Amino acid sequence: MSANATRRTVAVLALIPIVVALALWAFAWPAARTAPRDLPLGVAGPATATAPLEQNLARHEGAFDVHRYADADAARRAIEDREVYGAIVVTPQGPELLTATAASPAVAQLLREAVTGQLPAGAEPKVTDVVKAPATDPRGGVFASSLMPLAIGGAATGAVVTLFGLRGLRAGAALVGAAALAGITGAALAHSWLGVLTGSWWAEAGVLGLTVLAIGATMAGLGALLGPRGLGVGGLLMILIGNPFSGIGSAPQLLPEPAGLLGQWLPPGAAGTALRSVAYFDGNGAGGALLVLGTWATAGLVAVLAVRQGGATAAAQGPAAARPEPEPEPVR
Repeated sequence: MSANATRRTVAVLALIPIVVALALWAFAWPAARTAPRDLPLGVAGPATATAPLEQNLARHEGAFDVHRYADADAARRAIEDREVYGAIVVTPQGPELLTATAASPAVAQLLREAVTGQLPAGAEPKVTDVVKAPATDPRGGVFASSLMPLAIGGAATGAVVTLFGLRGLRAGAALVGAAALAGITGAALAHSWLGVLTGSWWAEAGVLGLTVLAIGATMAGLGALLGPRGLGVGGLLMILIGNPFSGIGSAPQLLPEPAGLLGQWLPPGAAGTALRSVAYFDGNGAGGALLVLGTWATAGLVAVLAVRQGGATAAAQGPAAARPEPEPEPVR
């Protein structure tokens, strides 16, 4: 066995355990540390009546970010605007819990358990689901599963554009066209067929398409700048880190820090937030997530359009490719 082959074998043996450890860390660590962290929660009612409740919530240090509202109607509007995940309304008959399973079934269940713990043994709180999850997906599992194929599709689009050698305007057109078709296909399946999404059809298609474009353009941009190594970097960010840190299956505020925050800065997490907003909340709360997706898409397209064919080929093939071929000697 040659020295070069030996080095490659050793590199593979060293790399695989690192990849496995990284994957386990990215997927298992957030799941093992799920707990509320500054979870936005509303409290409504007279100040004298809500004071004991706020004191009880404060005992869970760092768990809840309490927002105060004058009455139940104000708390409902805050939930519909995605300012809070739920609210506890203090009434003469006892506490009433307002939830939004469309925002996160996991958080709605967590809040119900938290409020039940404040009541006498055997008592059940009155619960009102202000924004319900669709009947076809009451636990949000289908919604969470629907975004993973889009992330894979976006990564595949960027990889194909890079490996096929598309550059400049052709690469940009391929990325935008593929993203548009993916968005329409995704909306047709998730909204029209499965009934998981219940908002504006075209708004949902737009978010789905922008998600594919953000991931695909980033992959292609990194591929144009770094060659095949860029595809590895893009896959690490978008698939290996972006998906488990997205909080799509629960909520970003249930993930350990800084996973929840980092996930919202990456396209998969931003896509989950934006899609929930347009599908169930009339677009409320989608602005920041759409800005994240647009930023990644723009940066990737700029990189793809800026790198010319010659520069991209040199980056992909290494320093040797960047050296010009020697001119042939003139025939005498």
